[in-house]
Amino acid sequence: MNYARALTGSLASSILISSTFTAISGASAADWSLKEVRLGVAGSIQTKGLFEPGFFPSVALYFDPLDSANAATWQQKIIRPQVHAGISVSTSGEASQIYAGFNWKTDITEKFFVDAGFGGTIHNGDLYEDGTEGPKLGCRVLFHEYAAAGFHINEKWDVLATIDHSSHAQLCDDQNSGISHAGVAFAYKF
Repeated sequence: MNYARALTGSLASSILISSTFTAISGASAADWSLKEVRLGVAGSIQTKGLFEPGFFPSVALYFDPLDSANAATWQQKIIRPQVHAGISVSTSGEASQIYAGFNWKTDITEKFFVDAGFGGTIHNGDLYEDGTEGPKLGCRVLFHEYAAAGFHINEKWDVLATIDHSSHAQLCDDQNSGISHAGVAFAYKF
């Protein structure tokens, strides 16, 4: 499977959907410059038979083509999400993922914030029961969602506690163990 082609397809879809959001929200011309990079590491939070050993280092890129950073109201924030794309790699040969989607980030206080995202992922994990342990995912393309709580260390750096889940919501097969991780990430903002 060509992961670069899959990521390109996911980004192209995000660009098309972002263009639609831009037209609806009245945001100015899309700025696709890189706004943030997150480096993280996570571990499986699945139960015994579905547990994935090892760690899952990740890199995620964040863009703000809809100018979410300057949304004045919560309604504008909802229709002007950020766009993200990333990769999570298994250190033990379990399911690695390439993902992309939309996310909504909001400050709770001057130092604390929350972030939630939704999109899609392509993985290389097991699809069907084969006698091995670990999740059985049913199809290669899954929904991917995440939530994070973060702390602004300074103007450039954040630290985040993260949780993510990927599954197909019973849309492509009976096998749907899902993939679930929790971890920590550091973010650098440009």
